[in-house]
Amino acid sequence: MHDLMVIVTVCSFLLTIGFIFWRPTVNEAIPATIGAFFVLLSGSVSLMDLEKITETIGGAAVTIMATIVMAIVLESFGFFSWAAEILTKKAKGSGIRLFWLTNLFCFLMTLFVNNDGSILITTPILLLLLKNMGLKNHQKLPYLISGALIATASSAPIGVSNIVNLIALKIVHMDLYMHSAMMFVPATSGLILLAALLFLIFYRVLPKKLPEAAHWNLAPGGHPLKEKLLKENRNKFMRNILIFVFAVRVSLFVASYIHFPVSLMAVIGSSFLLAWRWYYLKISPADMLRKTPWYILIFAFSMYVIIYGLNNIGLTEWLIHVLQPIVSGSLLNASVWMGVVISVLSNLFNNHPALMVGTITLMSMGLEPLTLKISYLASVIGSDIGSLLLPIGTLATLMWMHIVRKGGVKISWGQYLKVTAVVVPITVIFTLVFLSYWVSWLF
Repeated sequence: MHDLMVIVTVCSFLLTIGFIFWRPTVNEAIPATIGAFFVLLSGSVSLMDLEKITETIGGAAVTIMATIVMAIVLESFGFFSWAAEILTKKAKGSGIRLFWLTNLFCFLMTLFVNNDGSILITTPILLLLLKNMGLKNHQKLPYLISGALIATASSAPIGVSNIVNLIALKIVHMDLYMHSAMMFVPATSGLILLAALLFLIFYRVLPKKLPEAAHWNLAPGGHPLKEKLLKENRNKFMRNILIFVFAVRVSLFVASYIHFPVSLMAVIGSSFLLAWRWYYLKISPADMLRKTPWYILIFAFSMYVIIYGLNNIGLTEWLIHVLQPIVSGSLLNASVWMGVVISVLSNLFNNHPALMVGTITLMSMGLEPLTLKISYLASVIGSDIGSLLLPIGTLATLMWMHIVRKGGVKISWGQYLKVTAVVVPITVIFTLVFLSYWVSWLF
């Protein structure tokens, strides 16, 4: 009976991940839900386990959903179209300037929204910009590939930009304030290195002078905001929205510091933004029920059920046996080895289950508090940056490949790997080593 439980749980996990990779256009919540159902049937996850899982992912899921609501509201205001228009103007006809501006834009979008939301927002904008400028396919690659890598990797510096990071934070009992104090400087330094490496690789391909862009209208056509903004200062209005969103993001850290529920603070911020839109555009918040991707909650819950099943049948025990002697050696060992292991697991099995397995494993090792924290942060680096080696490493890059293909730009695995095989390993090792020294200096 035990052998059957192990076989069903392992097969459910492998088939779920396999289907997500094989059919990235299918809503990932569907295979995850089916896999979780069979894991429950196998008995490797009990009803009591379901209660623990719900408690663990509940707050994180609410926080991410609240930020997605904010992104939808921002789109209603025409903020992203406005941002694309600004990018075009600020580039001043320079392809190199546009490269740095698009990377900065992708970084900021991930910080303001989250990694998946950033991909969904920035990729169509970049496709629109590049198409309007009449660039050839090979000239579009530097902007699209670097934008995707920066947008996805930018979830590492702060915990609220990735649902898996939030779930893992809950497991290791670390608040957002402590996470940022230990992680922001090393992870941001790693992002700067990543951008520099990408620039060196793409320098010869980047158009030094951009073609003259055709006239276009990025205002949200047919939207009630369009006529209203013609009568007002559009830049001032968008700046006020940006300041408000920034204040909401800062409030999450303040809430974490004073031990106020972060998820509740995120809901309060999103509610204020919804009320602002209702007052300004007369659009009822009811449309959020239709536009919000609720399947993300189902996906997160289902994947955690599957991972919990793997944990219960002994996966973490094996990892503990292998990793504990290495991780316990020093902070440098803990950082580098955990980061590398999670990077490998992320590229094999996707970063969501990889970070969950790694975090559960860490909690069972009986590590010293500081070693536990640095091992967890190293796991996040592996999950958020190391996972970018292959397009299947994260759901964000899978979505990106689909959006780019749909936008008429062909990017093969070979073209992607030619870039990531160089930049990702260097960035990951640098960031992990920096993390160990930074934490040692702090404490």
